[in-house]
Amino acid sequence: MAMAKSIFYSVTVLCMLLCFGVTEAAPEGALITNLPGFSGTFPSKHYSGFVTIDGNPPKNLFYYFVASERSPSNDPVVLWLNGGPGCSSFDGFVYEHGPFNFEAGKSKGSLPILHLNPYSWSKVSNIIYLDSPAGVGFSYSENTTIYKTGDLQTASDTHNFLLKWFVQYPEFLSNPFYIAGESWAGVYVPTLTSNVDKGIRSGMKPVINFKGYMIGNGACDQEFDDNALVPFAHGMSLISDAMFEEAQSACKGNYYDPNGERCSNILQKIYSALAGLNIYNILEPCYHGMPSGKDNDVNGSTSSLPLSFKQLGNSTERPLGVRKRMFGRAWPFRAPARDGIMKSWPQLMAEVSGVPCMDDTIATVWLNNDEVRKAIHANPESGPWNLCNDLYYNHDAGSMIKYHKNLTIQGYRVLIFSGDHDMCVPHTGSEAWTSSLGYQILDEWRSWESNDQVAGYTQGYANNLIYLTIKGAGHTVPEYKPRESLDFYSRWLEAKPI
Repeated sequence: MAMAKSIFYSVTVLCMLLCFGVTEAAPEGALITNLPGFSGTFPSKHYSGFVTIDGNPPKNLFYYFVASERSPSNDPVVLWLNGGPGCSSFDGFVYEHGPFNFEAGKSKGSLPILHLNPYSWSKVSNIIYLDSPAGVGFSYSENTTIYKTGDLQTASDTHNFLLKWFVQYPEFLSNPFYIAGESWAGVYVPTLTSNVDKGIRSGMKPVINFKGYMIGNGACDQEFDDNALVPFAHGMSLISDAMFEEAQSACKGNYYDPNGERCSNILQKIYSALAGLNIYNILEPCYHGMPSGKDNDVNGSTSSLPLSFKQLGNSTERPLGVRKRMFGRAWPFRAPARDGIMKSWPQLMAEVSGVPCMDDTIATVWLNNDEVRKAIHANPESGPWNLCNDLYYNHDAGSMIKYHKNLTIQGYRVLIFSGDHDMCVPHTGSEAWTSSLGYQILDEWRSWESNDQVAGYTQGYANNLIYLTIKGAGHTVPEYKPRESLDFYSRWLEAKPI
């Protein structure tokens, strides 16, 4: 019976490919033919829509698929997930490595102007931007008021999404498939990968040609992550030698779970010293909003923003316009789960200091425009688009260390990368936990280059594990270093040395 089902499935897929052709097997109505704000020709085909996941009520997960600009039939398919938990993957599409750079509109509230992004990851791969879990971005269910989920349920739902997506796009089944993400996707990616791996080994259809995963500045293990801040702050000269030495003496290296009044007191001094910094990139100013009566136009000369912030994106090296700073876990305070709601990092920052380092105007204006929503097939039932939503979310998967060990032993290729100026999920934690796996070092710590310049540092381990830093980048690496990001991304996908 199982063999008969397998044969039937193979014949069905073959018939679909023969009947519709490799570029015509997408669901009817999924093709995007225009985008408000963009006047040029798409460099590749774009598709979007919903995949319905069974449940009571069903969940409708929204995706935006960008075919590779190089060779869609041969290049890898990459699923991209932003973090939160509770954040839309349009964050990656609009602000990081999508096919367009977004320039602020000429007047407040007007549509942004889209330009082709020379460092889009679609230059070398097909890429799926998925809003996950339901209740995030455009993804929704009939119950639009409360979304209850967690790590394990999200992984299960996203795996089901992938199985259904590949049935809708069977021409991509033979392409190498990778999973990628950043921030809380440090949890999303390993848990999803574990489900994909189990599905492959159990013979689940369709068979996904899964090869590996990559995570940027990702949450992993609360002890490693929380212990990373103090050494990072000292290494970046954000706290004095005396403060660091007192913290070492009082806390014995345990900043994750302070034991005693002396340790708690010095940690509070450190937190106070760091207050007001942009935690997503300590080199960047923190967006404090505009004084009353001032022009909010980022291109205007009357803006009160610091010159360095107004000039974000004025070169081709990064997206255009003022934008927010992505967040991950609730450093340096534990995320309260009042009534089960996990708060986002900007909300916590606003409560603690009154200074959220973010501005999502460009994405919010564009994705809530009726013509844009019509063009990308976003149902009205999905409600208004927000970068991040509150979720009743349970972090029920625990530490990701056990997931990484199991998956690397299975032979999958893994890249862990860190912007080295991110204070939200500092590189000191990511370097520590990758080293803790105990794998043999095959490529000892060295610099890597992009555009004939040192772009960061890397160390390669046994079991196909690579750790990589990107010099000067913050929490959302491709936003700060688009050229360098495309370089390491393309080399890694092609299994070339970085």
